[in-house]
Amino acid sequence: MFLYGLFIVFCGQASAELSQIRMSQQQIDNLDVRVAPLAAGSDIPLFYAPARVTVPADREALVASSVAGLVTKIHVNIGDRVVKGQVLATLNSPELVGLQQAYLTAGSEHNLADIEQGRDQKLLQEGVIAERRLQETEVLHGSKSAKADETRQLLELAGMSVGEIKQLAKTKRLNNQLAIRSPLDGVVLERLVVLGSRLDMQTPLFRVADLSQLWLEINIPQERMGQVKIGDSVGVEDSGIVARVALLGQSVNRDNQTVAARAVLDGKAEGLRVGQSVNVKLLGGGQTGFRVPNTALAQNEGHSYVFVRNAEGFAVTEVSVAGKQADVTLVNGPLTGNEQIAVKGAVALKANWLGLGGDE
Repeated sequence: MFLYGLFIVFCGQASAELSQIRMSQQQIDNLDVRVAPLAAGSDIPLFYAPARVTVPADREALVASSVAGLVTKIHVNIGDRVVKGQVLATLNSPELVGLQQAYLTAGSEHNLADIEQGRDQKLLQEGVIAERRLQETEVLHGSKSAKADETRQLLELAGMSVGEIKQLAKTKRLNNQLAIRSPLDGVVLERLVVLGSRLDMQTPLFRVADLSQLWLEINIPQERMGQVKIGDSVGVEDSGIVARVALLGQSVNRDNQTVAARAVLDGKAEGLRVGQSVNVKLLGGGQTGFRVPNTALAQNEGHSYVFVRNAEGFAVTEVSVAGKQADVTLVNGPLTGNEQIAVKGAVALKANWLGLGGDE
């Protein structure tokens, strides 16, 4: 009843101009209205969304066996850091022996073709043989050379290094032990075989990834897409990790009506793991404004207002909401940052502004 009486008095004092509420300091104190200075801020999220930590496709490799064989030794474990060329596992492969034998045979035949070509070139110069004979020898030499290159490339595809192939050509010693090597610097994310496994050709063994750069694959509700643009900031909840939106999907997931967006993490993201599910907050593109308590906002006919203290009482000032977080809202409007606003008692001020019986 006390507030009811005060509202009747104040309504008579309210300016005909709806942007100003006239009241004295005593009336403000009677309504227990409290004011506080505006606080600038830009870290209020536009909204939250689920995301998953991923590694770029060009920084990940699936290491497979290029020949059939038996896993006789595993040199690394999940989580180990490896460098390019490091041995991950060793296979016993009879098939590798066959490839080595074919390489040595092709090399011998190529050497023989070299000798025959040199001999026929000399005989042609001396007039002993016809030119056609040299042409036939050169064709045969080209065929043997191509065969030698083919068998060498098969050994490389099987996993033998250039140095190992040169050693084989020099010693002529066959070896059924094949070293499976890492194709890049990175971390072992998965080990897909165990010791003693019998492998077919192209059986996956390890998944290795370079984790120097990670992505966030974000599922953004389609109705929120208008608030997101390339370059916007994304923060991982409960951490100081920040990423930048680099790609916005062009299709909507039919199951959950979300659009995939990709954000690139700035620098190393300590504490994040590939495949980890996280919640992220979309911070926008450095959007600035003022942080105000939710209790300072008044709603009327779909618009938001704050009450700015002035010499005559309070100026009713319309603002736009840029983001919310818990009990704080980021707003923009005709404010300089030097104002003081009502942070308590906004409901009473709104009733006074609209007149008794005004809609909440």
